[in-house]
Amino acid sequence: MSREDGGAERVDWVDRVDWVDVPAGTLRRGTPTEEVQAVARRYADTGVPAEWYLKEAPAAEIHVPAFRIARTPVTVEQWTRFAAATGRPAPQGSPDHPVIGVTWEEATVYCHWLGQRLGLDVRLPTEDEWERAARGDDGREFPWGEDYRTGLANLVDLGAGTTMPVGSFPEGASPFGALDMAGNADEWTSTLYAPYPGAPAEVPETEDWAFDRHITRGGAFRHDRDLARCARRHGAYERDLAAIGVGFRVAAGPGRPLRRV
Repeated sequence: MSREDGGAERVDWVDRVDWVDVPAGTLRRGTPTEEVQAVARRYADTGVPAEWYLKEAPAAEIHVPAFRIARTPVTVEQWTRFAAATGRPAPQGSPDHPVIGVTWEEATVYCHWLGQRLGLDVRLPTEDEWERAARGDDGREFPWGEDYRTGLANLVDLGAGTTMPVGSFPEGASPFGALDMAGNADEWTSTLYAPYPGAPAEVPETEDWAFDRHITRGGAFRHDRDLARCARRHGAYERDLAAIGVGFRVAAGPGRPLRRV
């Protein structure tokens, strides 16, 4: 793990990223097809139909090259700096909370802007990278382990009703030390929705009903615990991205920055 201090120009602390280094390794991605019905029964109280979990099937072992991912989502304070530099409206919310209501396109622009400042190829994580950062080397259900426990993530059962400061739940860290991989803000990935190879026939080829067809991960403060599962694939199905709590965190390749000052 490392904290990035370099950049292509003078970089103030608010632009710095607390990187988590994720080594190359095997991701045990998704959920075995034969286990989907059991998953649906386990979370029956959430009202989620079994076919929604079918998007996680089949399970597969995927090699993921080494990368870095931010320990926490982009905050209101960090986005405010970007907004001022690029002539965008200032966001609302407490400075240390995750910024929400950000479109996929705007999140991508932020990554490019930050990358220029840091001298890095900053980007959104792929869906596989996100799941590996959350799951580690095993097939755990949640970033912290197999069992759900209220108080390890800002989800609807916590009762906060809105975002909380990033990193508020250190006991909910993933195996690599990433925080808020479950709850607080739902997170964009760079991956467009498509069924996994070999998916059951019932899995839709496209999700034309989505406001944006890029995959989001982790769930937000308004979501139930099923969306906190590491394998859960979903998206931005409503236009009001602030109301549904969509934010993001940044990723980059491994190693040192391209330039230092």
